[in-house]
Amino acid sequence: PITMTTVIVQKPQKSGWNSGICDCCQDMNSYKYVSCYGFWCFPCFTCTTTGDFGESTCLPLLDIFGPGIMAAFGVPVCVPPVSLGMRVAVRHKYDIGGSICEDIMVTCCCIWCSWCQMSREIKAHKQTVTVVTTHPVIQPIPMATTSYHFTAVGWSDRCGTSCSCSPDGTNSVYHNIC
Repeated sequence: PITMTTVIVQKPQKSGWNSGICDCCQDMNSYKYVSCYGFWCFPCFTCTTTGDFGESTCLPLLDIFGPGIMAAFGVPVCVPPVSLGMRVAVRHKYDIGGSICEDIMVTCCCIWCSWCQMSREIKAHKQTVTVVTTHPVIQPIPMATTSYHFTAVGWSDRCGTSCSCSPDGTNSVYHNIC
């Protein structure tokens, strides 16, 4: 018989960030690049991080120029929209627990630390990609051979040939009208 294997994938519970918001200096060997790059050239760092995440590398420039342009029109902006959007997108993509309120607080209070944390998270998830391939299990069906003996008596084909099967299994032709 054909055996079907059912694979049930359970989503794990939402986890936390791989590193804390202030963990910029915890592991200087692997994250030195992230911390120094983020500190010394923050606009370039944010553009690189959005590129690593798969978004446009120019997107963070809206956080730099956007508030100035909005203020020129009299609209105050207190939350950097791209930074907040990226943080929410990273949380959603990697199933990280949290809330929009937490994201707003972190983005407004320490934008540099927020971007460093997002960069570390993106790099951590790019390193731990696991591909699992499963194949269906097919088992051959054992075929039982059974022989049947049919006896047809007195049937005729289109030409009018009447045939019958004799008890010994040979056909005998009675008459042919064709």
